Amino acid sequence: MTTFAEHLHSRRWLLRHGALALPLVLALRQVHAVEPVGSVEEVTGEAFGELESARRSLDRAAPVFLSEEVVTGLASRLAMRLGRDTTVKLGEQARLKIDRFLVNTGGEMTLQSGPMLFEGRPHRASVQIRSPFALIAVRGTRFFAGPSNDRFGVFVARGSVAVSAAGQQVILHEGDGTDIVSPGSPPTPVKRWSAERVRAALASVS
Repeated sequence: MTTFAEHLHSRRWLLRHGALALPLVLALRQVHAVEPVGSVEEVTGEAFGELESARRSLDRAAPVFLSEEVVTGLASRLAMRLGRDTTVKLGEQARLKIDRFLVNTGGEMTLQSGPMLFEGRPHRASVQIRSPFALIAVRGTRFFAGPSNDRFGVFVARGSVAVSAAGQQVILHEGDGTDIVSPGSPPTPVKRWSAERVRAALASVS
């Protein structure tokens, strides 16, 4: 039969060691709450990862986590690799959230602002990129999306993408581009972008 003294000793041990273990338990929960989906390859200027109320600086080789918003500063650039076959480059003052990404099964991202260049190998799974302007559906390609000529533009350098906005959709192939003048506007008819405009767009992410 447990004596009162033994019970008290046991209670004190649990309180003391339980309190010491609590930070470790919380840390483990935080670790398991985030899932790495890639890593940073290059950074110029300032870049950050924001997840809930936490913010961290992103340097070369830093991990990128699911549900994290990757943010670049003024006159900054960032390149990251997702999985084995996908590379995403961001220009200045960009905000990109990785909502879902699984190797070989596609993913979803949200581009809130700034320019990006997406490059991935063709595979069955599609990647969807949402923005306040349009929804971009892609199956392995190389394309630009972001500010261009004072509007939101999408240009395909290789492959094809579907751009949907305001209930309308256009299909872009290599060399094609479209614009969305403002959120809620439909995409403009498909047209070939000039070499000068393509150079300016690519320069904004490199």
